[in-house]
Amino acid sequence: ISACLVGSEMCIRDRDEYPVLLDTFVTDSEERLRLLQDAQQDQDAQAMRRAAHSFKGSCSNMGAKALAESCRDLEELARRGELAGSAQLVSRIEREFAIVRILLKSERQRFPAR
Repeated sequence: ISACLVGSEMCIRDRDEYPVLLDTFVTDSEERLRLLQDAQQDQDAQAMRRAAHSFKGSCSNMGAKALAESCRDLEELARRGELAGSAQLVSRIEREFAIVRILLKSERQRFPAR
């Protein structure tokens, strides 16, 4: 993910936007993860599909391919209404996001706080 993030940094014209992008992704992802957890607990296939779809897109944009693929798998499961395996997929997404969060926080430290 680090190389992808550096690539994202280079695409942003204003270097001040890059740390904001990192912070926003982490904050938004924590909320999306909470929505996935709630949907899994409630066994709400539609809410799970929407949250997984949204999370998948933002992960793809940030270059977190494994996390995006797990979200895609969960989205498809929810689309079919097959929630029996959703707890395992949500757990996998939680673990993958924990790794991504660490990498992003490390990347964020390269920039002074504003």
